[in-house]
Amino acid sequence: MTAIDTDVRDSPVSDEAPNKLASDPSPRRRSGRSKSGAPWLLVAVGTVLAMAFAFPAAYLVWRNYTEQADPFELLFSDRTLAPLWRTIELAVLVSATATIMGSGLAWVTTRTDVPGRRFWQVVLPLPLVIPTFIGAAAFLRTVNPGGLAGDFVARFGIDETIRLQGLFGAWLVLSMFTYPYVYLPVSARLRQLPGSLEESARVLGDSAFVAFRRVVLPQISSAIGAGALLVFLYTISDFGAVQLMRFDTLTRAIFTNKLNFGVALALAQLLLVLAAVVVLAERWFSSRTHGFDRTRQSQVVIYRLGRHRWPVFGLVALAVVASVGAPMVALVDWAVSGLSRVADGGRLTIDAAGVATATWHTFFVSSLAAIAAVAAVLPVALLVGRFKAKGAGVAHALVISSFAVPGLLIALALQFWTFRSGPGLWFKDTTALLVFAYIVRFGALAMGVTLVAIRSVPAQLHDAAATLGAAATRRFRTIDVPIMTPALLAGAGLVLLSTMKELPISFLISPIGFSTLATEMFKSFEDAFVAEAGIMAVVLVSLSSVLSWFLVLRRADHL
Repeated sequence: MTAIDTDVRDSPVSDEAPNKLASDPSPRRRSGRSKSGAPWLLVAVGTVLAMAFAFPAAYLVWRNYTEQADPFELLFSDRTLAPLWRTIELAVLVSATATIMGSGLAWVTTRTDVPGRRFWQVVLPLPLVIPTFIGAAAFLRTVNPGGLAGDFVARFGIDETIRLQGLFGAWLVLSMFTYPYVYLPVSARLRQLPGSLEESARVLGDSAFVAFRRVVLPQISSAIGAGALLVFLYTISDFGAVQLMRFDTLTRAIFTNKLNFGVALALAQLLLVLAAVVVLAERWFSSRTHGFDRTRQSQVVIYRLGRHRWPVFGLVALAVVASVGAPMVALVDWAVSGLSRVADGGRLTIDAAGVATATWHTFFVSSLAAIAAVAAVLPVALLVGRFKAKGAGVAHALVISSFAVPGLLIALALQFWTFRSGPGLWFKDTTALLVFAYIVRFGALAMGVTLVAIRSVPAQLHDAAATLGAAATRRFRTIDVPIMTPALLAGAGLVLLSTMKELPISFLISPIGFSTLATEMFKSFEDAFVAEAGIMAVVLVSLSSVLSWFLVLRRADHL
């Protein structure tokens, strides 16, 4: 529904609803509404919620310039700049690797006759469902001396194994688990491009490589750039993998200095600026995405690999094994070894009741966050999608940009707030504060789906209901809610699945004694209790897979 539609329905001279005017006169209807037709209460609620999303980042900036006598001196000291350069170095390396890997896999699975291409298209995005700290732990315990790989090669008389840690380990793990951020948009773009352009280039004598460079690459460059920037943003905000690999980036430096408020605030300021630069760059790339004319679209060109068919198949299989197969095998092996130990009369540091408690806490708080996130973004989405209210775009931008704020910074801001302010003390060690942090971190995931849901409601149904005298609240309850429910559930599912894997927020803000699967796994990995961590990792991945199917995949047609 547009603002014009709203004004027409609310106008006293509208010819479309004479009966409505008799029972619902214009002066009464217009009272309590803004110029766009949106109720003032909705405008006020949407404004407050948008400000709440911006609060953690704004609080960190404000604290940095009020807490320090000379904030710029610490901001540009070696103590803060050294982690910044290491963060940029890691992000550049991971982005470059993920770009090459993701783009290459997208080309192979969409434009060649590699065996099993449809299977690979389903499997290659799976690393997104595995938390990077779980992947890092799996690589550490598999590749490092004493791991599964070491035991395997030892059977052949080989004693040398790779030791993963520092920059190399962080680069390898993050590259393996972030390439889908490039693979997905590039493969989608390649499927959209009309094959007639490539066919024309080949007819004119261009080789496959020249046709790709001259015709395809310019049209997919924006998708490649946007995906690479997403990888960069993810890398600079990652905490679990760099912590396990002992590589001192900004996030790890912030965590280790969380009790030193001055240093932590300066490091947080640098990370916020870096994230803002990446977001602006990503928006620029997204705005340059080329459109395409569906009427000119022809069948996608499939290139024959010939004698390279099976070597390429081996490379794709290797990527899947390294990013999905090996971590899952390691986790299952640890879980089975732990269960076998219990069956033989041994003991673990966590029992079945502990696993059940962590699982319930994870599901409970994630469900609360998912429901609350949809409720929090719904007023803003209504102002944007239905009423086109003035200033709604700013509120929308605040909600979306909060996703670029690393979870560690959100946790740090709220932790400082509870320590340093009177109102904050009321929320210290409460589930409410934890849920709020999750909403700020992942509310943007629900925003896009909620906007689609709102725009899917036919305006004619509202017109008919208003003609029959139904009030706005009744129209929302009887028309909007039933139509929007499937899409809203899918948006809630995205938030729930992301919340279940969130580590730094859960680690820093959870109430005392409130354990989640993510925090328990991380502590077990840190303490080298791999069997316990493996059991909880298998539970988390299994629960995530089931919920992904019921809440997101089954409802994909409604998005």
